Amino acid sequence: MEYISSLALKNPDFPRKLVILGSTGSIGQSTLKVIAKHQEKFSLLALAGARNIELLLEQALCYRPKYLGVLTKELAQKLKKLLPSDYHPQILWGEQGYLDLAQLEEADFVLSALVGAAGLGPTLKAVEKGKSVLIANKESLVLAGELIRKLAKKQKSVILPLDSEHNAIFQATQPHFEQVKKIILTASGGPFWNSRLDFKQITPKHALKHPNWSMGAKISIDSATLMNKGLEVIEAHHLFGLELSSIEVVIHPQSLIHSLVLFQDGSHLAQLGFPDMQIPISYALGYPRRLELTEQCNLDLTKFSPLTFYPPDLEKFPCLRLAQEALQAGQSHCVVLNAANEIAVELFLKEKINFQHIPLLIEELLAKHQSMPISSFETILNLDQETRIKTLERAKELKC
Repeated sequence: MEYISSLALKNPDFPRKLVILGSTGSIGQSTLKVIAKHQEKFSLLALAGARNIELLLEQALCYRPKYLGVLTKELAQKLKKLLPSDYHPQILWGEQGYLDLAQLEEADFVLSALVGAAGLGPTLKAVEKGKSVLIANKESLVLAGELIRKLAKKQKSVILPLDSEHNAIFQATQPHFEQVKKIILTASGGPFWNSRLDFKQITPKHALKHPNWSMGAKISIDSATLMNKGLEVIEAHHLFGLELSSIEVVIHPQSLIHSLVLFQDGSHLAQLGFPDMQIPISYALGYPRRLELTEQCNLDLTKFSPLTFYPPDLEKFPCLRLAQEALQAGQSHCVVLNAANEIAVELFLKEKINFQHIPLLIEELLAKHQSMPISSFETILNLDQETRIKTLERAKELKC
C-alpha cells in the first residue's frame, strides 16, 4: 500500500487558512497555543467547540474567525446572544454544520480533533475536497481507513498525523519511507500497566489518572485499557501502508520516545520529546517546516533516566489483542471494535459496568460479527449503530 502522507502539499506557503473541528478539546487547545506563538503564519477561518460554548466564545473573541460551530441549534442561539455587537460570525450547528465547516472552499487545512466516530463524516468531507487534513481523530481511520486512502489518493489530499506516536513515525521516516522494515509504537501503559490493583475495584476516578498526559475522558480510559494503542495499530496500518507483522508495540512508561522506526539496515531512528502535544501539532501545522516553540518544550535527558521498555501483557490488557485481531479480520471488524468500545467506555464512566467488562463486551461483539464488505460511509454508519445497540443490550445483562 502507498504511504498516505507521501503527496506534496497543495498549499505549502504561509499564511495557512485553518479550520479546527474540536477547538475546545485538549488537542484544539494545544493547537491554539501553538498558533498564538505564530499568528502571522495562520488565519483561523473556523472554530467548532461542540457544547463548551463558554470556552468557544473566549477563543472566538481572541481570533475572530469567520465561522463558528456548535452541536445544537439551541447552543447556536445561546452563543449568538453572547457575542459582542461588533462581531458577526456565521454560526453552524449539528452534524450538517460540521460537514459544511470541513469543506469550506476558503480553507487550506482542516484539523479533525473530534472525539470518537463523530469525527468520521467531517474527515471524509475534508478529504473529498482535497484539503490537507491534520488528523487527531484516530477513529476516522479505524472505521474507514480504506475509503479515506482511496479518496486521499484520488483528490491528492494529504493526511498529516497529530497523534504523538504517528507523528513521530512521520518525522523519523522523512524522506526514506521505502526503506522501513518495521515501526515500533510506544505506549505509556496508562495507570495500570505495573499495578497489582484488582481490576474489579478500578473506578473511573482511578482510570482517568494518566501518569504522563493530560487528555479527555474517553482517550484516558482507552489508554488505561490499552485500546488506545490498539486503535493506533490500526491507524498506523492505514497511514503508513504496513501490515500488522511490521507494527510492534512496546511499553515505555516515561513517554519520552514517542515511537521508533527500524530500517532495512538495522538502524533505529527514534523521535524523542517532552510529553507535550504542542510538539507534534507544531510539526504538522508547519510541515514541511518546523515551528519554534518555547523552551518549556525542550527535553533534558539527564533528568529522565533511565528509559525503560517492556512487552505489553496481552492477557492483562486484552483490548490490544482484540484490536490486532480485528485488523486481521477486516475493516468491518474494526467498525464493530470501535463501536463496542465507545459504548463500553461510556457505560464504565457512568459506573454502569466494571472496568474488566470493557474488553469482555468488545470480544463478545467481535465473536458474533460476520465479516462484510465496507463500500460506503452509509455502510459504516449502519454497522456502527447496529453494534452500539447490541452492546447496550448485552451490557444490561452484566452485573457491576
